[in-house]
Amino acid sequence: RDFNERCAQCSEVNWGLTDGGRFYCRSCHNVTERTREVVNTDFITNSRVQTISKGLRKEEKNDGGCEWYICEGFQLVLKKQAEALEALGVCPQMKDEVLCNFWRCYLQKSKQAYCKRPAGETIKTLSACESSTDVDSDPERPSLLRLLSLSESEGDLQTDCSFASSVSKVSESTSVYSGSVDGSLYLMKNQKEKLRMTMPMTLSFCYMALLWLREPITLSELLRFVVEGHIPYLNVFQHFPEKMKLCGLDLRIFCVESWPVYEEVFNKTHELAAFLDLPRFPDITDSCFLHPDMLCMKYLMEANLPDELHNWTCRVVKKIGIGEVDFLTLMPGDKSTRKVKYDVLAAAVIVVVLKLLFLLDDHYEWLLSEFAEERNKNNTEGGPHFEFKKWYEVVKRSLDVEQRKLDEERAKYLWRCEKPLFYSVKNKSKALKRRQMVVNLQNQFGKLSGSVRRAEKPNPSSFQLSWSEENTDGSCFHGHSLKGVLQEKCGLLTAMNPDYWLCTVKLCNEKLCGHLAHYREVEFPQSYHFVLGLFSFLLRIQPSYIHDEVCMIEHKLFNKKLYKKLKYNTVLRK
Repeated sequence: RDFNERCAQCSEVNWGLTDGGRFYCRSCHNVTERTREVVNTDFITNSRVQTISKGLRKEEKNDGGCEWYICEGFQLVLKKQAEALEALGVCPQMKDEVLCNFWRCYLQKSKQAYCKRPAGETIKTLSACESSTDVDSDPERPSLLRLLSLSESEGDLQTDCSFASSVSKVSESTSVYSGSVDGSLYLMKNQKEKLRMTMPMTLSFCYMALLWLREPITLSELLRFVVEGHIPYLNVFQHFPEKMKLCGLDLRIFCVESWPVYEEVFNKTHELAAFLDLPRFPDITDSCFLHPDMLCMKYLMEANLPDELHNWTCRVVKKIGIGEVDFLTLMPGDKSTRKVKYDVLAAAVIVVVLKLLFLLDDHYEWLLSEFAEERNKNNTEGGPHFEFKKWYEVVKRSLDVEQRKLDEERAKYLWRCEKPLFYSVKNKSKALKRRQMVVNLQNQFGKLSGSVRRAEKPNPSSFQLSWSEENTDGSCFHGHSLKGVLQEKCGLLTAMNPDYWLCTVKLCNEKLCGHLAHYREVEFPQSYHFVLGLFSFLLRIQPSYIHDEVCMIEHKLFNKKLYKKLKYNTVLRK
């Protein structure tokens, strides 16, 4: 109160005290060289508390732990995930320049930091993370995502006496030895409150940063890297510093016992972008990896399909305009534009092209295969003709093997954290002994059963299925020709097949039922279901989501014919 000089940076008079006794500006976090003189204030009564020393956080508890806040835990999770993505080859600017700014903006928008707490705010609507602003606001730190040691952060907690009492109540309600300060408050928040931070939202932050930088990683790849253990997510709290003890309600927030869901992470990404009031994202042009033409090329290679199909996918993309910049670029908050799932869209384009050329009705594609097989027997020049039947047999065999491996890995996955959780010095030795006993028993039973120890996880790859043209067994179809299914008409190559069947005549309201069309396996040909299943495995999503995109593309492609048909049917009813 006695220091009335204006801040040299922002000209505000809003000073606080660091643990070292220096003045710092609460508005811009500028730290001055001035220090406060020690004054004996024992005789002052009924005075309003303006600052609380960091010592109140009880940095050293009986078991060596200290009080911490939920936002600090999520900050550490984001930091670990950003570092893992950098190790995978993502641009180094992602963590400190992009993700850092998104996180700061979220803390400010959610009134957890970088803002003034509204006067008269009650404990139930209070976010205790708000009081820990100084943990991340040290101006000498270049990056917010660099988790501070809780004993190193400078600055006093900006609060009043009512909040001081609330902190003590929360501390009393949690474990005596460990636990976050605001864990109970965090879960007491109104369930209808938008965008309360969760573990899946950490992946939404990462995907949003990747999308901003237009990195060559799709959402399906991001989630696959998480499942394969290349990006920290499951049991990530075992990487928390020793002083950050988890117990009770904290485990409900940070302990994840399910795989991340594509649709949930995708929807939260768009909600988050709108919540942060972000501007239009950088344009997705035809030279970007996320453009349908680029992704179609990748998925054609991974699905072991002929390279000539790429010309057809490009024609479909251009015909219906899904390669336009305005269609592909994310515009947060714009409800008139459709949310684009880049990987699912590219897979759906390939499915539509296969239907155009091979029909996929469990009859026409096998007939074409017989003709191609006869031509290949008599073919002495040029590349072999593409046989759908042979492709189906080769890909199905590899797909079954990979699917079996995936199912076994998921069945054997140990959801229990390798790092034992203990909440006091008294229980620490018991937990460690119990954990060591479990490990020894697992090793002994493993030797008796003859089971092979799990090998180290392989290096991450964008391709789950690989096909080499050098193989002499004819298992690679990249160079095969489509001459047997094409004909030249008016100087253009067109499909010999004049027919096409639609997945649905009328689309559903996506906002009401969540899908553009309903997919039931028994209602569609097995060839169509196999192709959907193949891309469902590659993208690790339900076939129904690819089916939705296929229906959307078909209605764009045959819009005029569908309009005439619907109009004709309406006239007949009248």
